[in-house]
Amino acid sequence: MWHDIKTMNAMASALLGLFALALLAAGLWWFAQRPMFTLRVIRIESMGLEQLRHVNSSTIKGTAIPRIKGNFFTANLDTVRLAFEAVPWVRRAAVRREWPNKLVVALEEHAPLGTWGDDGRLLSVKGDVFTANVAEAEEDGNLPEFTGPDGSEKEVVSRFKELSDWFARIKLKPDSVQLSGRYAWTVKLDNGMTVELGREQSSTTLRERVDRLTGIYPQLVERLQNKIENIDMRYPNGLALRASGLTFGLDGKKK
Repeated sequence: MWHDIKTMNAMASALLGLFALALLAAGLWWFAQRPMFTLRVIRIESMGLEQLRHVNSSTIKGTAIPRIKGNFFTANLDTVRLAFEAVPWVRRAAVRREWPNKLVVALEEHAPLGTWGDDGRLLSVKGDVFTANVAEAEEDGNLPEFTGPDGSEKEVVSRFKELSDWFARIKLKPDSVQLSGRYAWTVKLDNGMTVELGREQSSTTLRERVDRLTGIYPQLVERLQNKIENIDMRYPNGLALRASGLTFGLDGKKK
């Protein structure tokens, strides 16, 4: 082999090429480590048109900043994104580099709709369950309460919006919506009245039951004033009603 000039030239060329690549890599590494590329600015901005309300510098410094490693070139943007998505109130983050020593982080905040369950978590308008300071979420007023099986969050949000529209007919609003483990619906309204709507036999079951209630509700209020505590609508042609300890009749079998 050592007498084969062509082979020796090829090997020499290959070694020179590897040496050049090593020099280039070393030069790039040296260049990337210059102080000018040390991250000096992390700019936070809103992902949408609305200003950030709950994310502040103290929570960012305490949660996200310690997890950011590297400089302008070496910082892993996925790691940075996950660090910011771990900050309370942050739903989603997007990160980009800005020459020569800056990261720009766009954040989307959770918009709270209500509380979820009994453990202090919150439910967003998009059906995401998240952990944050409930007192901050209730700065604009008390939030509705929601409960339901795991995985039912988006269904509960959708049903809450429908119930709000349906009960607006009698000028009432849901204060809480509960979906039981058997997928039966119960709603408590802002006048303190609880309405048991039961399970859905069809796509129109709940709407029909609410319509039946709102149709007769003015007559019930006229007779009982503000004494109604609970109305059970799980009957095909009637209802059961409790008012200040008194229970009124029902019609048909409960479902």
